[in-house]
Amino acid sequence: MTDQTYRFHATPGVGNLDVDEVPEVLAQGGDWEDVLNEIHKISQERIVLNMGPVHPSTHGVLRLVLELDGELVRETRVDTGYLHTGIEKNMEYRTWTQGVTFCTRMDYVAPFFQEVAYCLGVERLLGVTDEVPERATLIRVLLMELNRIASHVVAIGTGGNELGATTMMTIAFRGREEILRIFERITGLRMNHAFIRPGGVAQDLPSGMVEYIREKLPKIRRDIGELQDLCVQNPIFKKRFIGTGFMPLSATMALGFTGPGLKAAGIPMDLRKMQPYCGYEDYEFDVPTYDSNDAYNRTMVRFDECYQSLRIVNQVLRRLDATEGAPVMVADPGIAWPAQLSVATDGQGNSLEHIAEIMGESMESLIHHFKLVTEGFRVPAGQTYVTVEHPKGVLGVHLVSDGGTRPFRAHFRDPSFANLQSLAMMTEGGQLADVVVSLATIDPVLGGVDR
Repeated sequence: MTDQTYRFHATPGVGNLDVDEVPEVLAQGGDWEDVLNEIHKISQERIVLNMGPVHPSTHGVLRLVLELDGELVRETRVDTGYLHTGIEKNMEYRTWTQGVTFCTRMDYVAPFFQEVAYCLGVERLLGVTDEVPERATLIRVLLMELNRIASHVVAIGTGGNELGATTMMTIAFRGREEILRIFERITGLRMNHAFIRPGGVAQDLPSGMVEYIREKLPKIRRDIGELQDLCVQNPIFKKRFIGTGFMPLSATMALGFTGPGLKAAGIPMDLRKMQPYCGYEDYEFDVPTYDSNDAYNRTMVRFDECYQSLRIVNQVLRRLDATEGAPVMVADPGIAWPAQLSVATDGQGNSLEHIAEIMGESMESLIHHFKLVTEGFRVPAGQTYVTVEHPKGVLGVHLVSDGGTRPFRAHFRDPSFANLQSLAMMTEGGQLADVVVSLATIDPVLGGVDR
């Protein structure tokens, strides 16, 4: 290789050199050409980065494969399946009632929505939709709307925590804690409730529950307001979120993005309004919309929906007062769960009256209880598809019955899974630091994604 000469200039001001005194340094030799060629090669290379499998701004285990050009994201690939539990397949080997215990564990941040959607599908196959008592439907709406608030504050708080704003998470979890206390007092459990049952709910509200919820609502509203105070006009928050993870309306609809993202883009799509279920047509509430599907507006939609859910909860509480003592399960003894559970300190237990009857008075009641709990009820052959408005978007459940006591097929259209396919469009061409922001405002829960 022939020797070549490269000229380098020292920097003025360094080492007390004046501009006129800058020396010219000559470097000769073929090695310098190799060094420069290697620098040129490296500058053209892209780095492939594994973000995961961990959970940055997600609830569960997700792996993102990012191809980077410096700090710019050139390609995003979403790799799921790390939390696969076989929920849908397992449901084929359990009775229709036992299926609730499985589907509640999908999106474990918003479990009541899976329970309600699944039970609405079973009731439609059974042909008992109109026979579900009004009070049971009111309890379902109450639990779903409180759960919507809990899901949204977790989305906002954990997203802020990933950016270093730990206070946002502590406030969010403080508000969620009040809601979980309500859930625990009603169902005996903070999550994985299996409380919604085909035909109604497992039990009525405990005594004094309506007043207990009314006492909690101001604290929940306070925490939502404090979260807003930290976010809405915070200059750092706005710089990180406004314009980040933007998707045009056409892409939002083409990729099946529903929930806060679609509302942020300007489409007031809410199944509670468009295809009412559980009596939502009788409630007064608004569907918030904005003009741009970016991270900031998706967050604002969640805040607005929290306040709308509080409106609905207050309306439900007034109706619960008027239906005190009404039944919460269909009258058909072939479907109705054979006992009103009484929540003990461990969240379990049967009513003492029922135990006294089946153990000491009626052999027929004992046999009926045993067969219904162990074998389950038969569902006429057929199939149905039911959708509900989940906090993250459209949740659908497709149920197929072959006439037996267990589902032939149960399949869920989980909104987290559907929304995740938009992440590539949100992040490619943007900064690496903005990937976490975009992911946080999609708010995927991997139990539902992998199921």
